[in-house]
Amino acid sequence: MRRGIGTAVLGLALAAAPMLAQEAGQKSEAEWNAQKIEAKRSQIDATAGASLDKLVKENKNAKELYDKSYGWSAFDNLKLGFFFSGGGGKGVAVEKKTGKRTYMDMGSAGFGLAFGGKKYDVVFLFQTKAAFDDFVNNGWQAQGSASGTAGTAQGGAQTGFVNGMAIYQIDSTGLMANVDLTGSKYFKSKDLN
Repeated sequence: MRRGIGTAVLGLALAAAPMLAQEAGQKSEAEWNAQKIEAKRSQIDATAGASLDKLVKENKNAKELYDKSYGWSAFDNLKLGFFFSGGGGKGVAVEKKTGKRTYMDMGSAGFGLAFGGKKYDVVFLFQTKAAFDDFVNNGWQAQGSASGTAGTAQGGAQTGFVNGMAIYQIDSTGLMANVDLTGSKYFKSKDLN
């Protein structure tokens, strides 16, 4: 009789084992995905924060505009070209008062005699809630060179907001005088929000 009970218990355990293993696997995969997303967010936050810090430390006008701004956004970008050009990047838009973060993507494509690659960061400062919300909710596309928005040949000496935004481009040598975001589109990330 004991042997029959032991065999029945063992049989139930063996029958339940695949279901328990599958359930544990699904939880592990979901947890793994959540950790992966959080790691990406942390990396974006660190890169964006470093770009903003560099900007406000190196540019007095940018610091003044940041102090007046409703929010900001920063992206790391990589553009590559070989007759066709393309690029991509990730970033975050941050409401200063609440600290709420919206993770975003950047993509670009174009034609031209572009050869090589360029890595740079772009920092947007938003004057108002309306300008910030429009950027986050509707995205933004650069139709042409934004060099007029960025400032003068004095290294991006922008002194005011243009259409509710101030835009700065930073590469490894520092703040760039001209911002060229031609063909770039910024939009909410489907994966990270």
